[in-house]
Amino acid sequence: MHPAFVLLVGALLVAVLPRRWGGVVVIVSGLSALAAVIGLDDGATSTYDFYGYELVWLRADPLALAFAMVFAIVAVLAGLYGWSTMGTLERAAALGTAGAGIGVVLAGDLLTLFFFWEFKVTTAVLLIFARRRARSAAAGMRYLQAHLFGGVVLLAGILWRLADTGSLDFGPLDLNGPTSLILVGFLVSAAAVPLNAWLPDSYPESTIAGAVVLSAFTTKSAVYVLARGFAGLELLLWLGVIMAIFGVVYAIIEDDIRRLLGYHIVSQVGFMVAAIGVGTEAAVNGATAHATAHVLYKGLLLMGVGAVLYATGRSRASELGGLVRALPWVLVLYLVGAASISGVPLFSGFPAKELAVSSVGDGGSTVAQWLLKFASVGTFLSVALKLPAVTWFGPSRRPPTSEGAPAPVRRVPVTMYAAMGLAAAANIAIGVRPALLYDLMPTEVTFEPYTLTKVAEALMLVSFTAVGFVLLRARLAPKPVVSIDTDWIIRELPARVVPAVGAVVGGVVGGGRRAADRPSAPDGDERRVPGARVWAAARGWVAAGWGGPVAPGWVLGSAIVGAMVLVLAVSVVAP
Repeated sequence: MHPAFVLLVGALLVAVLPRRWGGVVVIVSGLSALAAVIGLDDGATSTYDFYGYELVWLRADPLALAFAMVFAIVAVLAGLYGWSTMGTLERAAALGTAGAGIGVVLAGDLLTLFFFWEFKVTTAVLLIFARRRARSAAAGMRYLQAHLFGGVVLLAGILWRLADTGSLDFGPLDLNGPTSLILVGFLVSAAAVPLNAWLPDSYPESTIAGAVVLSAFTTKSAVYVLARGFAGLELLLWLGVIMAIFGVVYAIIEDDIRRLLGYHIVSQVGFMVAAIGVGTEAAVNGATAHATAHVLYKGLLLMGVGAVLYATGRSRASELGGLVRALPWVLVLYLVGAASISGVPLFSGFPAKELAVSSVGDGGSTVAQWLLKFASVGTFLSVALKLPAVTWFGPSRRPPTSEGAPAPVRRVPVTMYAAMGLAAAANIAIGVRPALLYDLMPTEVTFEPYTLTKVAEALMLVSFTAVGFVLLRARLAPKPVVSIDTDWIIRELPARVVPAVGAVVGGVVGGGRRAADRPSAPDGDERRVPGARVWAAARGWVAAGWGGPVAPGWVLGSAIVGAMVLVLAVSVVAP
C-alpha cells in the first residue's frame, strides 16, 4: 500500500474512533507507513490514467525514499510526543500532513504532486487553528493566504507548462516562463527570503506537537522538489546563502524561543537550498543529508522548547529563566539537538552540514562556503548558548501568582521525554556513525567528515563563539520586543510612505480645503479633494497601526511583493 495512504487512512480512523484510541492510531499508522517505505523497492512505480494523461502517483528512487523514510519516522515521534496533549483534530491533521508530505516526495508527476501539496496546506493550517487562540486563528489565516498564493502560482506554472509541452512529468526542469512560476511556488513553501514571513509568524502559534510536524514537512517537502526539479540553478546558491544569514541574524535578536527556532528553520533550509544551487551529486547528497538530519534535530529542539511552554505556559525568553532545577532533563535533551544543529562533532549535524558546506565550496563558490560558515557561528550562539542560558539559567523572570508565590512549573509527561529521548538517540547515532545517514543518500557518498582538519575547525568555531557569548552576554539579554522582517514591506513601508505622499499631494491640490470654496465647484456640498482624502486615510491607517482590512493580509502582501522580486530575478538568469 502507498505509504501516504496508510497515514491518510489513519487520519480518518482518528476522526471516527473514540479519543482514547487516537494516540495508538497515530503511532501505529506512523510505524506502518515506515514499514511501507522500507518495503518499497528502488525503481518501483505505480501509475493511473487521468483523462488521457498517465499520472505517476508513486515513484520510488533513492532521493524520494530518503525523504519518505525520515518523514515517517517523525510522524511516529510527533505522535508519541503529543500523546498527552493532542486532541482529535490535531492528531488527524498531523497524520494528514505527514501523509501529504510523503505523497509529495513519492509523486512522479506535477499534477499528483500538486494534489498532495495543497492537501498538505489544508491539514497543516489545522495544526495552527487547533491551539484555539485568537492569535493562532489569525496566524493560521495568514499561513493559509501565503500558501494559497504559492499554490495558485504553482498551478499556473504547471498548466502553462502542460499547454507548452503537453507533459506533466516531474524531473529536472529547464528554467523558462512556466517553470519560473513553478519555482516561485516551491520557494514560497521553502520560506525563501523574501517569502519567509509566514513561517516565524505561524509556527510559534501552532500547538506544541503541531510545531514539530510543521517543521518537518512544509519546508522539507520544498527542499525535495527543488532538489528534484532545479538542482544546479545558480540563483538558488545565493538565495540559500541569503536565507542562511538572514535567518540567523533574526534568531539572535528574537525574544520568543519558538519564533527563534522558526528563524533557524529559514537559516538551515538556506544551507540546503545553497547546496541544491550547486547541483553536483555531492551537493544534492549534502542537501538531502542536511534535510534528513534537520528533521531529527529541529524536531528535538522544538520538543524541548515545547516542553518548556507546556510546563510554564510561556515561550518568551524575557519571561523565563531559572528552570534548570525544575526541567533538568529537558535541558539535557535539548542540548543534544543544539549540538546537532550547531555542527558539533559526534552529533548528527556535523556529518550532514559538513557534507553540504564542503560541496558548496568544492562545486560552487568559496565565498558562499565561508558565508555559510559565518551563519554557523550565529547558529551556535543563539541556539546552543543564548536560548539555554536565558531559559534555564539565571533568575526566574516568570511573573508570580496573584498570591505572590513563585509561578508553578507543570510536570512534563513521560511520553514527551520518551519522544525527545528517541530523537536524541537518533541524532547521536548519526553523529557517531555517519554511514547511517550517508547510506540513504541518492548517490554513493565518499566524503569523510571526521578528518583532523574538519574536527579541529568545528571545535575552534564553537570555542571562539562561546568566548564571544561570554563577553557579549549582557547585550544578548532577552528584550520583550517583536521583530519585523520582510513583512516590513507591507506592514511598515506603506504607513511611512503614504502619509508623506499624501502630504505632498494634499499641499499641491489645496491641503484639504473644501471643494466648495473653489470657483469651479458645481454645487455647495462639502467635499475633500483627492490629496486631502489620501492624507486623511493615511493618518487613520497610521493611528490604527496599519489596521483595518489590510492587517490580516500582510503576509499575503509580503508574499506577493516577494514573488515579484523573485520573478524578476529569475527573468534575469533565465535563458
